[in-house]
Amino acid sequence: MKVIFKNFKAGELKVKIDSQDDLWSLSQIIEPTDMVSGKTLRKIKKGDSEAKTTIVKKPVTLSLEVEKIDFHPYSANLRVSGIVKEGPEDVPHGSHHTFDVEEGTIIKITKNHWYKYQIDKVEEAIKQKDIGILICIMDREEAGFALLKQYGYEWLSSFKGDVNKKGLEDKKEPTFYADISKQIDEYVKRYKIEQVIVASPAFWKEDLMKVLKKKYSNLIKKITLATCCETGRDGITEVLKRDEVKTVLQQQRMAKEIELVDRLLSEISKDELAVYGFAQVRMAAETGAVDTLLVTDNLIKYYRQKNIFAELDSVMKIVDKSKGKIVIVSSEHDGGKELDGLGGIGAILRYKINY
Repeated sequence: MKVIFKNFKAGELKVKIDSQDDLWSLSQIIEPTDMVSGKTLRKIKKGDSEAKTTIVKKPVTLSLEVEKIDFHPYSANLRVSGIVKEGPEDVPHGSHHTFDVEEGTIIKITKNHWYKYQIDKVEEAIKQKDIGILICIMDREEAGFALLKQYGYEWLSSFKGDVNKKGLEDKKEPTFYADISKQIDEYVKRYKIEQVIVASPAFWKEDLMKVLKKKYSNLIKKITLATCCETGRDGITEVLKRDEVKTVLQQQRMAKEIELVDRLLSEISKDELAVYGFAQVRMAAETGAVDTLLVTDNLIKYYRQKNIFAELDSVMKIVDKSKGKIVIVSSEHDGGKELDGLGGIGAILRYKINY
């Protein structure tokens, strides 16, 4: 995410979206009653009479008071819907509109109050750190390597290998798979890689795995296999759309959230530094005892749909003012599902409290 302008004291942030991760971050930041402004396409009626009226899509700049945020995991699109508050004369104020926010979109967000966790999410999104994922695209005789970034990928290298030709399988063993294995090992060490995605058409990736198991068994637990039709740079986009790869990408954020939920469950089992359920969490927040507040995105959606988000909002404000951390946990993974089973909200405490 690229910040074009920010003044959190004035409630303003203007950003350019660089990646799908940015869309997820914005879905957790943008809330009903926020003002969102940007360029968009709007259907406009042209003509003086019914018979001559035509509808055209016209680029306009609008400001919406947000009513609804719609984002699905792994989607490349965030939909922000609301009431038009500012815009050109041919767009009626008070009418409804939806922004389709995607990579490359520039929007301005204005809030009455920015929570610290929201500011932290913005800061995390603009750091553009390497996320520790290496992609190896290969076929029978060529391999390419790319380093996944927050904003896309960096192409590292490619080479053609020494392979057996048809009818000459009895000759000396080729070094192609060994060369790929060596290159993967080198990149894992150089870039501190946590996950390796190996993709190929047909069964070439399985053949490579046989060599890796023999010579680099320490890498096996890092590897996820994927299927692709294209190779080289053209194959990267295809691979990134595969379900097995999307799971790996999700795990980067998921691991941190699951660790916090596990810590919460551990404290609950010991009847120590944890509470769960809205009523108990609210009481803990009011005493200033909350160190880390965990809330699932499912609970946030539920409170918004029922028009009772103000109740949850008040608890988050109390925690924020008392310098507690607020973490929005995805309900898509097991940790989030466990937290949903506890009411969707829990808190790790600074000290034990008695009710």
